[in-house]
Amino acid sequence: MNKKKQNIQGITYKLFYPLLWLIGLLPFPLLFLISDLFGIVVGIVGYRRKVITQNLTNAFPEKSQFEIRKIRFLFYRHFCDLFVETLALQHFSPQRILKRVETVNSETLQQSFDKGKDVIAVLGHYGNWEWVPAAMLQFNNVLGASVYRPLKNKWFDKFMLNIRSCFNTQNIPLNSTTREIVKLKKKNQRFALGLIADQSPSKSELHYWTDFLNQNTSVILGPEKMAKLTKADLYYWKMEKTSRGRYRITFIPFPGNIQTASEYEATEWHVRLLEKQIRQQPQYWLWSHKRWKYQHLYKPGIHTKHSS
Repeated sequence: MNKKKQNIQGITYKLFYPLLWLIGLLPFPLLFLISDLFGIVVGIVGYRRKVITQNLTNAFPEKSQFEIRKIRFLFYRHFCDLFVETLALQHFSPQRILKRVETVNSETLQQSFDKGKDVIAVLGHYGNWEWVPAAMLQFNNVLGASVYRPLKNKWFDKFMLNIRSCFNTQNIPLNSTTREIVKLKKKNQRFALGLIADQSPSKSELHYWTDFLNQNTSVILGPEKMAKLTKADLYYWKMEKTSRGRYRITFIPFPGNIQTASEYEATEWHVRLLEKQIRQQPQYWLWSHKRWKYQHLYKPGIHTKHSS
């Protein structure tokens, strides 16, 4: 990136940061009023409308155009909620976030930690993933960590890292994951590592394909591999939106021994759990990302393929 573009990004950030900081201070009724206004603008402008509509149409071929438009409208509304909810994190106390994020089956997760096990937590871009670290506030002497892909804009990348670290969560760049996990192991630091696994793998990592939402889909194998490598317990963190600004996270353990499970078994397990959630309430998944951008590279007979 050239210096001129970096300077423009820096100026843009400095202009918008005070506004973003002030918006985060507002009470939720006003935040959701702003979200509603944003929703109208986003709907009129048609933010990534073509991508969203195509994704929805391919995922739900049985739905009418009216039903697809309704889901798209509800997605836009939720998408704008995500924006203001994320800004609110700048000023959240642990007590405030815990009133808005309910957890279910926490005792099972605690049992893993009590056994001296670390946890690999797999989740998708469903609900509000930026609020997920709050779930770790109830566990003592356990580090919450998450893997992220740095943003190209270094200013907003720093802004998002500050927000994501507000509950003492360690944020690990994707290309540093293994190195940082080794450090935690050497310090005997118990941890729960969050991995968002519904992103499209890079071209060099298209090793496993499955049927997901009626489409040939390449899947990231990181959670399964990391759980086996670290001898950690694998969990699916099922996040549900119970109302605007309120969520529930259910900790679902892998039903078996991850160390002896067959290859791709754990991957299929968490993919099906996410798919079930999306089918039940599709508006809460991130339809605007290009999840199937490498679908044309799928070759039957060459790549591993699961038929569900």
